[in-house]
Amino acid sequence: MTRLSFARMNALSPWMLTLCLLGPVLPAAGAASSSDEAPLLQAGSCSVEGLMAQIRQGLGSTSEAYKNYLRRLLNESAVLLPASELQAAFERETDPALAEHLAAALVARTERGLESSAMDAVARRALGDANPAVRAATVRALRRTGALERTGELYERLVRDSSPEVRQEAARNLIEDNREVYGGRDNRATDAAVMAAANSTDPQVTAQILGQLETGAVGAGAARKLEQLLRSDAPEIRGAAAMALGGVPASEMGSARESLLGMYRDETEPGVRKAILESVARLGFSSAVPELQRLRGVDPSLAPEIDAWIHVLGMNHQEWSLILREKQRLQQAR
Repeated sequence: MTRLSFARMNALSPWMLTLCLLGPVLPAAGAASSSDEAPLLQAGSCSVEGLMAQIRQGLGSTSEAYKNYLRRLLNESAVLLPASELQAAFERETDPALAEHLAAALVARTERGLESSAMDAVARRALGDANPAVRAATVRALRRTGALERTGELYERLVRDSSPEVRQEAARNLIEDNREVYGGRDNRATDAAVMAAANSTDPQVTAQILGQLETGAVGAGAARKLEQLLRSDAPEIRGAAAMALGGVPASEMGSARESLLGMYRDETEPGVRKAILESVARLGFSSAVPELQRLRGVDPSLAPEIDAWIHVLGMNHQEWSLILREKQRLQQAR
């Protein structure tokens, strides 16, 4: 019985899927990681139950690479499997790990242009399953997909889930989808993330989303929402909203700058004030120097922070990443 490397198994995937469609039984094939041996993968007839039996067995392996391979195999097989059987298997599965695999396969069908009802079934269970572990696993299956475009206000509801785990998974989806799927350049993804963050009743979730969000494509409505969040009772939300406003597009810069400068004098938290200073610097580059100089006397304890920004902005770098790097170097040297 031959054991195959993961590279060989990956190369054989299209061949295995063809055989899966035709239905013959192959000799067993397996894979080994550097630290342990994965269970043998039995390639047989293409059925939901057959594949799930293999995955159920494979989840007992300590090889993460092997488990990821099984998930990929199920996703690739999803287009060949009867949609009704796949959805039925998903709806009756109670094990969170297996539910996540099945949810990912259903999402893959929609992503490949098949029925949109598959994505809808996943969204319904993410919202309504009685087990929070299953809800969280189902949310993970939506990560780095086009779910934001197809599920309406799903995330505005997920961030209000009673389970902290579900809320955290939803936040991670919004952050990673914004960056990895849309590259921070699609206002639909950015605006959906902002509105979900604003709708959350968990200050940590709101701050987590806004603090890591790329806002270069944010729309006017979402930008106004960020400005409103500058007045939140929670300092972590005010700081995250201030940081998010520093990355808005040119059309929103004037309003964002005015809101940040107006907030600085009333703010009492030093950490939030530092976030405001950074965003003012990011919005204006060298043109922000006069504004920063006018803020210098508001809080004498932050005068060194303002001086540091004025110093690095005076270097006339044209890339924010370079300005930020010089600022960090200056801090480390002190």
